[in-house]
Amino acid sequence: MRNSVVRLLTFVFRQSALVSFAALLPVLLASVAHAQLGYEGPTGIFVTPLAAVSPSPLHGVGRPTIAYHVLATGPVIGDFNTVSFTEGFAKRFEVGYTREDHSAGSTAALSPLWTNGLNLFHAKAVVVPENFGKTKWVPGIAIGGIARTNDSNVGNGANGQTKTNGDIYVVATKIITQTKKVPLVLNAGVRGTNASLWGLGGNAPDFVARAFGAVGFVFTGPGKSAIILASEVAQQPQRIKVTSAAGVSSSAFDIPTSIDYAIRVVPLPKHRLNIDAGILQAAGRIAPGVDLKARARFAFGITYGF
Repeated sequence: MRNSVVRLLTFVFRQSALVSFAALLPVLLASVAHAQLGYEGPTGIFVTPLAAVSPSPLHGVGRPTIAYHVLATGPVIGDFNTVSFTEGFAKRFEVGYTREDHSAGSTAALSPLWTNGLNLFHAKAVVVPENFGKTKWVPGIAIGGIARTNDSNVGNGANGQTKTNGDIYVVATKIITQTKKVPLVLNAGVRGTNASLWGLGGNAPDFVARAFGAVGFVFTGPGKSAIILASEVAQQPQRIKVTSAAGVSSSAFDIPTSIDYAIRVVPLPKHRLNIDAGILQAAGRIAPGVDLKARARFAFGITYGF
């Protein structure tokens, strides 16, 4: 009799837990995928976009999402602070603006190469919604673009060199819920870019295709909060365009692939508030005698959706 009661209570507990998880999961995943803005402003992780847009009604404009990010890139490059404003509409589109301001580094020989901040304009459209046609294996697919202006980093604007660069990209995102205890967020895409290190390194010599991807593990935290552990990887153009006084273009610098390790906290799923912190592996020694010292650098972000 005792064993039967125990089995019955165990069954009821498991079913209750599954029902609670099923009710909470859509809210958690909506917070994970649809509210957080990345460093440059589009809905995303930290440095890579997701195939999702800022929330909005089917036939109208949504409430704005704002974000603040700081990227402490060290004594050579200095620090960057960004403020983003992103607006979604028709459940398929988003547009936004990001202002990036720069605090100078302290390395006399190299820091003057990084001067003012820059402006970013971004847009994205969802081409295929996730689970389209009620097919659970279909990832969300989106296309987007980022235009950067007034980018004076690494000599941009000198000797006729342009201060503008940009990206176009396609990205696929899939949230795997079959792993019920720890859902997975998988993200992968390719971008065409002529920007080095998202414009922080100025312009690249050519417009090239670069891959990016991310994986995140979604845990349920205290008080129905969500905690996401994630890692991103983003290929960079390997060279930086530098124009000498004689107008000769050089591309001797070797920029590695960027990697970051991040944690995201969603304190209250019903509110569109997200907090990010992480470590970015950007660029170290890129040429003999040239060390940018931008490895293992701290990054922080906070997003709020009205």
